[in-house]
Amino acid sequence: MYSNSGAFYTKEYRNVFKELGYSEKEIDKKVEDTFNEMFYGDEHTRIYHPVGEDMGYIVDTGNIDVRTEGMSYGMMMCVQMNKKEEFDRIWRWVKKYMYHKSGEYAGYFAWSCKLDGTRNANGPAPDGEEYFAMALFFASHRWGDGPEPLNYSIQAKEILKACVHKGEDSIGNPMWEISNKLIKFTPESHFSDPSYHLPHFYELFSLWAYEEDRQFWAEAAAASREYLKKTCNPVTGLAAEYANYDGTPETTKGHQYFYSDAYRVAANIGLDYEWFKKDDWEREEANKIQSFFADIEDINDYRIYNLDGTAFEEKALHPVGLLATNAMASLAADRPNAEKFVRKFWNTPLRTGVRRYYDNCLYFFSLIALSGKYRIW
Repeated sequence: MYSNSGAFYTKEYRNVFKELGYSEKEIDKKVEDTFNEMFYGDEHTRIYHPVGEDMGYIVDTGNIDVRTEGMSYGMMMCVQMNKKEEFDRIWRWVKKYMYHKSGEYAGYFAWSCKLDGTRNANGPAPDGEEYFAMALFFASHRWGDGPEPLNYSIQAKEILKACVHKGEDSIGNPMWEISNKLIKFTPESHFSDPSYHLPHFYELFSLWAYEEDRQFWAEAAAASREYLKKTCNPVTGLAAEYANYDGTPETTKGHQYFYSDAYRVAANIGLDYEWFKKDDWEREEANKIQSFFADIEDINDYRIYNLDGTAFEEKALHPVGLLATNAMASLAADRPNAEKFVRKFWNTPLRTGVRRYYDNCLYFFSLIALSGKYRIW
């Protein structure tokens, strides 16, 4: 199915909370309050920390490090909320401490640093690069380009250029498998992470990347949508954390189960459907995953699962995050469970304490998506 009814075409974004009877005033307040708690709340809630006069970082509170995942998420949150100062602070920190100026990873970002900027690892994680690029394009369109490194659109294009062309005339590897247009788990790996697949981003990259790469990104969007059909279980809707290019779970790393990374698949499908509505399979998938979790009333009973739905004894590490992504799937779902998950999510507060970082990042994205505030800029 191909439709021109997505928000990219109509410029209209669903406010699912409003559809369910919540007032615009209370929705706006919840969004603003949540951002302020995450960025400026008490020590048990916030994840953002300003540094000096012009930098700042997002901390992974469970691991006490700074990750490209969190930094790129923070930038996306800020551009969606029109928080330019915080956006610029995070980006300056990224460029100073994470960016590789030379070597096999030149043009990429070290995925994990200590809070003082010392690198824990040099290798990149491709989900950071794709979120950096998208947030930077949005920043350019919303605020305009400034002097380097705030020349957002050029920075975004250069990231995407490295992702596709790395290794052609120098050392290193691209972040996408060029033969099949699928994102890799790392540049060196030959398998993927289903939750890294963001076809709605690639559609926009196909419009805004360097001209010679635009066809690649259009094909990558189509390839990712087809890949997700292969990797999500046809009955439960569950995806593995890591999967081979043929969609089968990648079993050698111990991440062949539905666990933390994989929660994001439902959220990504929901947002892709909201923005582009290019495939009715996404609606079917959203219905399936919500159906699987619908009878679990207490989110603290969420577990690790095999893709066929059999549960392990070990409980989910990020139950609030899982609820949030299941709620975000309601952008695509059309069965009664869609309302059930949105209302349950609305009544669930931010997580506090040591493990709050990942849960609350997913929480915030779901919150702005379901309120019609996760927009294409």
